[in-house]
Amino acid sequence: MVRPHPVPFVVSLIGSLLFAFGTVVSAAVLGWVTDEVVIGVFENGVVEPVPTALGAAAVVIATAVLRGVGVIVRRYFAGMTAERVTRQLRSDLADRYLDAPMPWLRRFGTGRLIAHVDGDARVYIESLHPLPFAFGVLCLAVIGGGRLLMVDPWFALVALVVFPVMWIINAVNARLVSVPLARVQEQSATVASAAHESFEGAIVVKTLGRRQVEVDRFDAAAAELRDRRRKASFIKAGVDAALHLVPPLGIVTVVVLGAYRIESGQLSAGAVVEVAALFSALAIPMLVFGFLLESLVPTIVAWNRLRPVVEGEAVPVQSRATHGPWQTGPLSVELRDVTFAFDDAPNDHVLQSVNLSIAPGELVALVGATGSGKSTVLDVITGDVSAAGQVLLNGTDVADVDSAVRADAIVRVFQEAFLFAGSVRSNIDLRGELDDAAVHTAASAAAAHDFIEALPSGYATELGERGVTLSGGQRQRIALARALTRRPGLLLLDDATSALDPIVEREVLTRLRSSADSSSTTIVVAHRLATILMADRVAHLVDGRVAAVGRHEDLLNEDSYRQLVTAYAEMADG
Repeated sequence: MVRPHPVPFVVSLIGSLLFAFGTVVSAAVLGWVTDEVVIGVFENGVVEPVPTALGAAAVVIATAVLRGVGVIVRRYFAGMTAERVTRQLRSDLADRYLDAPMPWLRRFGTGRLIAHVDGDARVYIESLHPLPFAFGVLCLAVIGGGRLLMVDPWFALVALVVFPVMWIINAVNARLVSVPLARVQEQSATVASAAHESFEGAIVVKTLGRRQVEVDRFDAAAAELRDRRRKASFIKAGVDAALHLVPPLGIVTVVVLGAYRIESGQLSAGAVVEVAALFSALAIPMLVFGFLLESLVPTIVAWNRLRPVVEGEAVPVQSRATHGPWQTGPLSVELRDVTFAFDDAPNDHVLQSVNLSIAPGELVALVGATGSGKSTVLDVITGDVSAAGQVLLNGTDVADVDSAVRADAIVRVFQEAFLFAGSVRSNIDLRGELDDAAVHTAASAAAAHDFIEALPSGYATELGERGVTLSGGQRQRIALARALTRRPGLLLLDDATSALDPIVEREVLTRLRSSADSSSTTIVVAHRLATILMADRVAHLVDGRVAAVGRHEDLLNEDSYRQLVTAYAEMADG
């Protein structure tokens, strides 16, 4: 964790070392003050000589300042290290999420991915906070142990009993609490998933009257999380009680043993005060050292959850290709013997030996019954999923093209248009690089300009989350306008006009065809006859295979295709 940030971490260790040294010196100073100043007051009733008292006060203040500087340096730079590690971890996770293919994201689930960035990342760095202090404890134990041997071997023997006992208690705590804490982390992700699904599906929850069902589901998950945290807390509470009990017992032992040795003339009162101060000073750091041992368990649990994301092979090896073939103009697309099946059903092929060639600038409609593999073909073309066979874009295998290059050259518009909470303009021009004329041109091509102008603030109108203030058709047209601003070499429309009525859909497609004709190759998943009629060619998919490719009029000779488009026509007439 600290390897990328060595400077603040090393400085925090130096601060911890100053604190350890200052603590031992402070205890020695207290012993000296007791013998040279305090005892004199009890014996003579006055402090003599005065310079000795002033010198003692100065030394006490100096050691206190030394300890204070050590504490400030340790805490500040330890906190800096932890925050930098957290920032880098969350940034790495965000990059991982953005680079990962969609199947990988679906496999982990939204709730778990959110829990990684929030809860797991926070727990992961918990052990960093006490780590410099724990280093100081080791230094304090070495320096303090040496000082105890110098003062009196019997006191050192007491320390050799007390502090190993605290170590053993901490080790037992780490072992006992590891499984409960792992279960707490798992349940935290479950609670996050339940909350996310309820909020994400708010419309479904409300319209279907599932409010109480969702409340009960979330309550059950939250109650389970509470119970698991309570179990872990019970273990921690018992261990903390035992840890806090051991140092006072050690101090009592020191006082009793010290009184006996003072009475026998073998030791001075100042020596006993120094040893008691050392035990008191060591007690709290030992508790912090216990906190380090305790925090290592959830840190390891969090890392085991994060490891598949941070170190796993989530993202394919990126591009070895140049940008040359992708700079301008429409792309050619060729699928050669493409076969695909999901990992959890390797024998159930979604696509089987698909062969399809699309010329630059061509508009091709993908037609087929539900589940025939139309959207999966688009997944394969964009490189979102890895399939057997080859997918060539301008003659280059899509697997060899950098994801950033693909993102610039290929734009996909989905049936469910996602809009961000912001202005209409910012949703069309995501990068904020276009002038008003370019934004208006793209909106006009998507048949969106007129309704946008009619909004209360036109293009400056603020949309709610996911664009809930707009209709489904309006959201789709804004998403289409957003796609056109990119001037992609390949435009993929995944049933992207399904929310439009046939008249508006035809207008949109006509404008899209006109605006994209010179710069884009277009593949559209079609469920309406009007869309099919506009295509240069139609690819008919049946059970994951390309059954036929050709002009609409030619494919009507095939029974399965004719039945399908007849059903589309009847739906439109209805």
